[in-house]
Amino acid sequence: MQAISIKGLRKTYSTGTQALKGVDLNIEEGDFFALLGPNGAGKSTIISIITSLTRKSEGEVKVFGTSIDEDPDKAKTYIGLVPQEFNFNIFEKVIDIVTTQAGYYGIPRKEALERADEIIKALGLWDKRDTMAQQLSGGMKRRLMIARALIHKPKLLILDEPTAGVDIEMRLGMWEFLRRMNEEGTTIILTTHYLEEAEELCRNVAIINKGEVRLHKPMKELLESGKEKLENIYLEIIQEAKQEK
Repeated sequence: MQAISIKGLRKTYSTGTQALKGVDLNIEEGDFFALLGPNGAGKSTIISIITSLTRKSEGEVKVFGTSIDEDPDKAKTYIGLVPQEFNFNIFEKVIDIVTTQAGYYGIPRKEALERADEIIKALGLWDKRDTMAQQLSGGMKRRLMIARALIHKPKLLILDEPTAGVDIEMRLGMWEFLRRMNEEGTTIILTTHYLEEAEELCRNVAIINKGEVRLHKPMKELLESGKEKLENIYLEIIQEAKQEK
């Protein structure tokens, strides 16, 4: 089954800016998928539309076969979103932030506490369980965002720059955790400006620029193309787009 099916997706903002110009994109269930592109390319718009935070102008989007138009509430239950910006209450305790999120999905408190304990242990947050979020390091806050996104056991985890500002040791720890999540069946979509991160973790990649998908290939095939590194391929595609009128 396809985790994400996108056909003819367009988004034009009230300012007249065309953020997406007919995007077609399929992501298979169980994939670890990199969605790459420069700032303003359209990545965040795609994610916002998938998660029903932004209304599309045209096109079709399905999440595990469920249309975001016909049954948006069901589609959202499949998704765990880790946005780039911290958006939790910094004066709440770690455990409360995670369990409060569970309440939005109708998960009973007893079950929510059990799940939360399991997740925060796996993410190395157990010692910070009763700590207010404002006292966490940047890396720990990133982990908290992931814990909150996983509380309802989503089939799809969307990570928007999850290791921005995180030190090397913590980044490697997060890589290990995400690999394990993926191996256990969770589909993951990753946006990142750390191209070596995408190269290391992802099996398939799409590069988007100026609202269009410029490349969509298996990572292995891409790296065997003779360009040596994803960075070289990425820069080549971005430069080609800049030269277009």
